[in-house]
Parts: sequence; structure tokens; C-alpha cells
Amino acid sequence: DICGSIYRLNKEKTKADTELLKESIAKKQQNMLINGSKFSVLVILQGMDASGKDGIIRDVFSGLNPATCSVFSFKKPSEEEMQHDYLCRIHQQVPPLGHIRVFNRSHYEEVLVQRVHKWVDETTIEQRYHQINSFEKYLTENHIRIVKCMLHVSKEKQLERLTERENDPKEHYKFNPSDMKERAYWDEYMESYQLAIDHCNEVPWHIIPSDHNWYKNYLIAQLVNKSMS
Repeated sequence: DICGSIYRLNKEKTKADTELLKESIAKKQQNMLINGSKFSVLVILQGMDASGKDGIIRDVFSGLNPATCSVFSFKKPSEEEMQHDYLCRIHQQVPPLGHIRVFNRSHYEEVLVQRVHKWVDETTIEQRYHQINSFEKYLTENHIRIVKCMLHVSKEKQLERLTERENDPKEHYKFNPSDMKERAYWDEYMESYQLAIDHCNEVPWHIIPSDHNWYKNYLIAQLVNKSMS
């Protein structure tokens, strides 16, 4: 099992294995660039605040050739984006053939944040589950290999990381007071994540234990390397 027990792993060996996986990913990326590729890779990172999305991007993907590997972070939609359907801005960022793109958050915000804060009704959420399944199926049929990851951080570890961001000058640049406010909705987010995972699974989810960064990085590198084979 790719997400097997962390307790069976040696930390230093796992870190070394992660470096080997990163080298393999870089070689496969180079082959895609030189030989032309008939597929692209889309890595979707979803998770609560402080689950480690930015850390994965820095630790797993930063060594790749930026000519064909890029990251897009989805923030609050702009006024212009609000004039279109919610998947429009997502589709615009889908990677072309031969490229790797990482989504830091994604279209799943539309069934997570929107549901938690009740900005749309349950009927709309149900419709979006079906629309997302159809959208991802369409991408897959058009040679986009989707690696869809939910970074599962514990509530205790999240508090530890958010507190460090608030109090440590070296980490303070990451601190956003709204993160603590969203934490108050933890149970609602967990319910919404479970529903999204249950309903939007035509492209399978990978649940990534994220309390330990070295283990999380290893699992993501393993998944990405496999997707490029």
C-alpha cells in the first residue's frame, strides 16, 4: 500500500528514497521534453491550512525544469472570474501535453469552502459533484493524468504549525489570521472533505498523511513518478 504505516519506515532511508524518486521524475520530465509527449500530468493538492501544500511544491517540484513544470495557486475568484462558470478558470490552467502542472487548491474549493460557509445550497453542491466527475473524466480522456491528493493533517499538528507561524519570526510570513478563523470550522470541513472524496472519485483520491513532512514528500514523489511511467 503506497500509504502504508509510517512506523514501518526508516526516516533517513525514506528521505534518501525521496531524492531518488525526484531524480527519476526529472529524467522522465527531460524525456517528455526531448521526445515529445502524448500526455501531461496534473497534480492536485487539497488540504486544510498548514497541511503542507507549499512545502510539497518547494521540496518535491522545485528541482524540475520550469520550462515544462509550473504551479498555479487558486485564490478567491476575481470579479471577472465570477462572471463565468466556476470551472472556467480551472480549465484555463490545465497543463498542455508534455507539461507538469501543480494545482495549489483547485475546483474542490467550490464544494468545500462553499459548503462549509453555506454560500450555496446542498442541491448546488450535489450538482457540482457530478460536474467535477464529468470534468475530470473529460481531462483523463484527453491524456491528462491526474494525481489527486488530499493532505490529511491532524487537528493537533495544524494548531502546532499555525502557532509556529504566528510566533516564529522566520515563519511569520506564512501567517494569516483567517487560518485560525477557518480552524473553528474543522468538523464541517472534515465532513465536506469526506463527501467530496465519496462523490468525486471517478479519478481516485490519494489520502496523504501529512503530520510528517518527510513521509508526505515521499508519498507525493512516489505518486508523481508512477504517473509519468
